[in-house]
Amino acid sequence: MKISVILKTLNEEKRIGAAIESVIAALSGFDGEIIVADSGSRDRTVEIASRYPVVIAQIQAPAKASCGIGPQLGYQYSSGDVVCLMDGDMLLDPEFLPAALDYLAQNPRVAGVSGHVNEVNLDNLEFTRRVQRNAPENRSGQLDRLNGGGLYRRSAIEEAGYFSDRNLHGYEEFDLGQRLRMRGWTLYRLDRRFVDHFGHSINSYVLLTRRWSSKYLRGVGELLRAGTEQQRFGTLTRELSEVRLWCGVYLWWAILLACLIYGFFNPIGFALFFVLLLLPIVLMSIKQRSVSLGIYAVVAWFFHAAALPLGFFSARKKPEGWIESKLLKSP
Repeated sequence: MKISVILKTLNEEKRIGAAIESVIAALSGFDGEIIVADSGSRDRTVEIASRYPVVIAQIQAPAKASCGIGPQLGYQYSSGDVVCLMDGDMLLDPEFLPAALDYLAQNPRVAGVSGHVNEVNLDNLEFTRRVQRNAPENRSGQLDRLNGGGLYRRSAIEEAGYFSDRNLHGYEEFDLGQRLRMRGWTLYRLDRRFVDHFGHSINSYVLLTRRWSSKYLRGVGELLRAGTEQQRFGTLTRELSEVRLWCGVYLWWAILLACLIYGFFNPIGFALFFVLLLLPIVLMSIKQRSVSLGIYAVVAWFFHAAALPLGFFSARKKPEGWIESKLLKSP
């Protein structure tokens, strides 16, 4: 059985060498290939990656960088019976592949299997929240998605139509998971490590603004738009708790606006405005057991809710179509 390992990259010069070396070590004894799927890095990512025995593919105009384009770019140049997806800032656990292959062999209706994503950088509030809130990356057992990557059967991906939707700037793992589950496949996370992840160590609010400018926060809206075209909009709204949260934020904004307008006629309106403005922060701070995490959570709500309609009304390209790209290296 041949294994294709896809490393999706965008400006990963600090980690790409170590990432490739971890995959080379993990593939020892296997028939495997490594594909660096680059979304237009402007640093030394490609230069460093070219020192290793890997395939390097890079998007070309009119293709544009997105979370969804990297996996599909790598997939269209892959040939393995199973496909392992990971980021260019991850280190693959040397014992994961044998355990994952064994699980797939024993469970023929499992489309993909992963393990825990060990967050190394916890000085960023975003990654601290992931660890504390029992995010999908931390749970074991049968799941609706494999956030952070994992090992997938090629036959299951082909049945689902494509690996990753190039139009999505976020939630591409959920999109794949749902398309697989709708066809009777399941996904499983082993109670063992998959990768070490060296996430962003920059200020959390700077990261939030970067995710706004990179369109990452539009992911939910873009996914809902895809759902309207693929007759799964209702299923998406039922399964994505985020949609209900953002609708709650819209309602909160409407109530705040009404209180603010009422305040011009009665001072009680201004008092209600400030109480209702601070109440979610207080409640989230209690839930997170941290004032800084509580404030960050509410600020993140604002960004995500504002980005949803922008994503929903974005133009789309056929997700199953060939991604415009250039093969920079083929060993």
